[in-house]
This record gives sequence, structure tokens and C-alpha cells, in this order.
Amino acid sequence: MHDDFRTENLLGATALALSDLVLAEATRAVGTSSSGAAALVVLSTDPGLSTTELGRRVGLSQSAAARMVGGLEKQGLVHKEASWGGWVRLQLSDLGVQAAQTLLAYRGEVLRQALSHLDDGERKQLGELLSKFLTGLYRQPGDAERICRLCDRSGCVGDGGICPVGQADRSHRMGHERDHG
Repeated sequence: MHDDFRTENLLGATALALSDLVLAEATRAVGTSSSGAAALVVLSTDPGLSTTELGRRVGLSQSAAARMVGGLEKQGLVHKEASWGGWVRLQLSDLGVQAAQTLLAYRGEVLRQALSHLDDGERKQLGELLSKFLTGLYRQPGDAERICRLCDRSGCVGDGGICPVGQADRSHRMGHERDHG
């Protein structure tokens, strides 16, 4: 029992410490909030989202997302484009694209430093365990966008890899379609 509790406690401390470091470095790098940082990364891979959809993906209500987008606009990082039916699509400005790249670079550096204490075998083993953890954290459609909101997508899917969260999402959707199809 004690070993289980210790493992849980170590995981909690690790998750919080890494989250704090990543968010502190990333937000400091571009001078935005943590939700603003996530919005930049999300828009870098999925341009043209509405404010409401962007807010959903970064965990904000529509009104909070509108305030965040307004702040990003004032910083010159995001601009709005009119779309069909009165919809407004959000796009990164050139400065926003640069900021998203900077965020991901700072995030990557923090994570590389954290992993520097592990040898190659330990890193491979940790990668396999983290894939299992992430698959287990996925619960429902929409979780993938939220869980991966600050991910450098090329890290999971580059070189033919498969994102475990994206795979969990696809499996869930296929099972749901099979159950209701």
C-alpha cells in the first residue's frame, strides 16, 4: 500500500512540477497567459477555429475565450477573419506563428532538461509508460484537443509515430459508431 501511495505522490509532484516549469517558461517567452499560450499552439496546428471552439479546446468558457482572444489581438498575435454565415475565424498573425514556435521551443527545452537524468533505455521505458498513462486519461471526445493543447504535434507523429491520445480518440469514436451504427 505504501509503495502505491508513494508512486501516486511522486507522479502528482512530477506532473505539477513539469506543468509549472513548462507554463512559466512558455508564458514568459511570449508574454501571455497559460490559456493564451495554449491558444497560440492550437491555432498553429488548427487555424480558422471560432472563438467558442478555441475556448473549448483550451478549457475556457465562451466569454473567457473572447477576452483571451481580445488580449491576443491587442498583442498582434491573432486576427479575425470573416467567414460564411457571420462566423469569425481566428488566424495567427506572422508574430503569432513566431510566438507559437517560440513557445514550443521553450517547452521542448524544459522537457529535454527534465529527461536528461535518464539514460536511453529509461527514456524508452518512460515513453511507453507515458503512452499508457495518456491513453488512460482519455475519457471522451474533446479530451484529445484539451490534453494535447500544448503539444508539439510533430513529437508524437513525426517519423511515423502514433499519438496515444489521438489513437484513444479514434478508438473511442469507432467503438461509439459501432455501438450506435
